[in-house]
Amino acid sequence: MIWSNFILVLLSSSLLWLLALILYKKEFLKRLFIVLGTVCIGAFIAFLWVKLERPPLRTLGETRLWYAFFLPAIGMITYMRWRYNWMLFYSLGLSLLFLVINYMHPENFSKTLMPALQSPWFVPHVVVYIFAYAFLAASSLVAVRGLYQHYYQKLDRKVMLMADNLVYLGFAFLSLGLLFGALWAKEAWGHYWTWDPKETWALITWLGYLIYIHRRHHMPNVSKSSLWILALAFVILLVCWFGVNYLPSAQFSVHTYSQAP
Repeated sequence: MIWSNFILVLLSSSLLWLLALILYKKEFLKRLFIVLGTVCIGAFIAFLWVKLERPPLRTLGETRLWYAFFLPAIGMITYMRWRYNWMLFYSLGLSLLFLVINYMHPENFSKTLMPALQSPWFVPHVVVYIFAYAFLAASSLVAVRGLYQHYYQKLDRKVMLMADNLVYLGFAFLSLGLLFGALWAKEAWGHYWTWDPKETWALITWLGYLIYIHRRHHMPNVSKSSLWILALAFVILLVCWFGVNYLPSAQFSVHTYSQAP
């Protein structure tokens, strides 16, 4: 039943977002179809939460659903602020990609939560990280766009402003995620920090974006190196999110709750 509903959501969201792409010049219909497609994903997440009797945040596939839900929302916010269609459609494309990956790697949705995940810090920790990663993923595309424009010496200052604002928001949520994670670790394992592989890469990711913020603050007129820092920081973020699961040290990690799909 869960799988059939997921296929329905995938088809519904894809069709609605395709209509938004086709009708991109009709502002009301474009926004309506994007919102309806996003609501379909949100409704499925709510259904999954009720069906599993737990927050659907345990596995990599489940967190991809949340990214697929939040990315269109962030794309819509940035579009309403800066009026960039490419940013809006990038968010929809990335969201659809996450749904397709989940379709290609079906999950066995289990109701079981291991004791470490039965903490009140579990949901806020994961949710703020999802917000952070969604904002920072959006900033990564802005960085690529900025580098492209810089190469042709047509860098739009609005691109740098958008990158800064997305990073500020993402970094704030990233910092909260680290804090909530430390409090969760103290409750679950008795230590705020143990230099676990996941914790180490989370700190490296946080430092990467902190370097970008400091660079922009002290050298606001130097754009190219800042954009490269932002692009590379996202690569580190990807390693932290799922790449660390494939490292040899991951087998000793207390954060490996299931095999990555």
